[in-house]
Amino acid sequence: MAMRQSDAEWRGDLKSGSGRMRLGSGAFEGSYSFPSRFENGTGTNPEELIAAAHAGCFSMALSAALSQAGHPPTRVHTNAKVHLEKDGAGFSITRIELECEAEVPGIDAAAFAQQADGAKANCPVSKALAGTEISLNARLL
Repeated sequence: MAMRQSDAEWRGDLKSGSGRMRLGSGAFEGSYSFPSRFENGTGTNPEELIAAAHAGCFSMALSAALSQAGHPPTRVHTNAKVHLEKDGAGFSITRIELECEAEVPGIDAAAFAQQADGAKANCPVSKALAGTEISLNARLL
C-alpha cells in the first residue's frame, strides 16, 4: 500500500527560531514560526496542514461513499478548522470542525446525512485523529 512522507526542520529556540516544512511530493514547501503557529504571523503551521489533510480525505471519502450508494456527487467542498489550545504546560489539538457542502443529484437530505456521517467516521485521517473531538456540519445544496 502507499507510504507518504514529508519533512520539517527547525532552527533556533521556540520563540525566535524558524523552520521549513516540505511535502515529500514537492507540491508544497513553506516556512513556519512561533508567530505563524501561535499568533497570526505569515507562514504555515502543523495544524493548517492537518486541516488540509482532513478536508481532502473527508471530501474523497464522502465522494466515494455517495458514488457507491448510487449518487455520484457533482461537487464536495470541505473546510476543516483545527483548534490548538493551551493545555496545562503545553498545547493540544482539542477539536476539529468539518464544514461540508455538496451538490449531489437525486439524493434526499437524510440519505446524504447518513453518508456524510459514515465518511466522517471512516476516512483514514478521521481514524488517525480519533482521540480528538471531530464535529461535522454537512449541507446538501
